[in-house]
Amino acid sequence: MSLSSVQSTLSNLKSCQGDIEAYMDVVSDVALGIVEAEGTTDSPALKKLEKMMLQCSELDREINCFVGSVEEMTAQVRHQPPDAMFNLRASVKDRFSHLMAGVSDVDLQRHTKVIAFKESIRKYAMQASQAATENEEEELDDDIAVTQSQTNFICPLTQVEMVNPVKNKKCQHYFDQEAILEMIRARHRNKKKCRCPKVGCGNTDVQESDLELDFVMKRMIQNHKRQSGKNIHL
Repeated sequence: MSLSSVQSTLSNLKSCQGDIEAYMDVVSDVALGIVEAEGTTDSPALKKLEKMMLQCSELDREINCFVGSVEEMTAQVRHQPPDAMFNLRASVKDRFSHLMAGVSDVDLQRHTKVIAFKESIRKYAMQASQAATENEEEELDDDIAVTQSQTNFICPLTQVEMVNPVKNKKCQHYFDQEAILEMIRARHRNKKKCRCPKVGCGNTDVQESDLELDFVMKRMIQNHKRQSGKNIHL
């Protein structure tokens, strides 16, 4: 076993984590569809989806612990005699077992995607309930309502309706995911900070880690398109 092959394996595992997170995003989107269709957050289907999210969280944590174990042990091996490589497997196994022993169910619940999953369901159900109440109490002017909705769904960068809306956790502004990521990466390639493109915002350093996909907003945009008779590209 060589250190280069170890690094290649770690790279593949980290790539798998990206796939896990993408899968968790899909599960969250499906959950909102169930809330919309059934009008409740106490559905057996939602409980199954939450269990799937926790399983993904557990797998992600296992990979984190394994990657951490390998990186820690290989860092030590680099400063030891060559024959230390023969004990690398056992050292990694022991360190991994130690790290995993400290993982609890509470830690799995704290995964950012699990938290977002629960918050999205709560937020979407609350908005659906408020919308139903408003519809019973008053009738809004259709043209004004449509104009306001379209304005809320417009990305400041592309000036068109967002497809995958992300929210900046620091300044709370929304952008289309592809557009804002492209802008951030372009600025970073030039060794510059990325200022929030929303006019008047004082956030001068937008990071990719500041962005979170907003499934509730995405669902609202999809519903708006359906109501407007537009074609939805999933």
